[in-house]
Amino acid sequence: MNDLTDPRPPLPEWILDSYDLLCTHSHSSDDHEHVQSISREHAFGVLLESDELLLESADAEHAITRLLERGYFYEVDDELRVTVSEN
Repeated sequence: MNDLTDPRPPLPEWILDSYDLLCTHSHSSDDHEHVQSISREHAFGVLLESDELLLESADAEHAITRLLERGYFYEVDDELRVTVSEN
């Protein structure tokens, strides 16, 4: 997801670690078998329960927001879907 033409600074490592963790907890979407997803509520819980990240509630919410803003996930209803690269 890193775009070399993007003028914004890269995401902090802990947010990228959050993304990796959430991807390992994602599953096939109910609507689209080929799309990996996780509910927003479950994602929040996964981040809070992680022994490796040690995040507080505000940190978990910030990580999810930043991942959505940068296109790592897109949201449909209350479901975070993993964005799949075209490459």
